[in-house]
Amino acid sequence: MRIFAIGDVHGCSTALRRLDSELRFRSSDKVIMLGDYVDRGPDSKGVVDYLLELQLRCQLVSLRGNHEIMMLRAREDRTALTEWLGCGGDATLDSYHCQTSADIPDSHWQFLTSTVAYHETETDFFVHANAYPDYDLADQPDYMLFWEFFGDPSPHHSGRRMICGHTSQKSGVPKDVGHAVCIDTHAFGGGWLTCLETRTGLYWQANQQGQIRANQLR
Repeated sequence: MRIFAIGDVHGCSTALRRLDSELRFRSSDKVIMLGDYVDRGPDSKGVVDYLLELQLRCQLVSLRGNHEIMMLRAREDRTALTEWLGCGGDATLDSYHCQTSADIPDSHWQFLTSTVAYHETETDFFVHANAYPDYDLADQPDYMLFWEFFGDPSPHHSGRRMICGHTSQKSGVPKDVGHAVCIDTHAFGGGWLTCLETRTGLYWQANQQGQIRANQLR
C-alpha cells in the first residue's frame, strides 16, 4: 500500500488533477487529504466533484480544515456567512455559479459534513493544523486541530510524526522538522500543491499551470 498525504487544495482543481495523473491513485492506495478544499482558489466545486470521484477508486481519507468549518457554519448563521465570505467563501460561491449556499448540491454538503478531525497510521498522524504534544488526538481542542499555526512544534508523546497543512509555506517547500512536516505550500497563491508519500519521504508538487516536480524530504 502506498500512503499519500495532500496539502491544502483551496480550489486548485487543476493542480489536484495533475497530481492524480502523475501518481495514478488506485484502490490499494490510501490518500489522506489534509483539509481546506474550498475557498480562495478558482474551482472549489471542481475540487469537491473530483474528491467524490476519487473516493470511489482509492482509500480516501478527507480531513476537515478550518475553511470547511467556516463554510458549514455559514450555511446556518448569517454572521458566520459574512466571516466566511471575507475569508475566501466568495470564490467558492462563484465556482458554483450561485449567490447563496442553498444552491450548493446536497452531495457536496454531505461530503463536507463527513470529513474527520484526524487520522492515524502506524508511524504518523494527520491533522489539518497542529496538535498539543502531550494530548491524545481524541482529546485535542478544536482550536489546535483546525486553527493553530505550525510554529515550532514539540514531538508528540505517541512517538508518531505529525503531518499537517494550514500554515502556508510560501517558499513552496514543505517544512520538515523531523517529528513534524507541514505540506501546505501555498497552492492558491501561485505556489504548489504538495503530495507526500509518507513511507519514502518522496513528494510531488503540481501547480495551476499543470507543471509538476518531485523532490525528497531532507
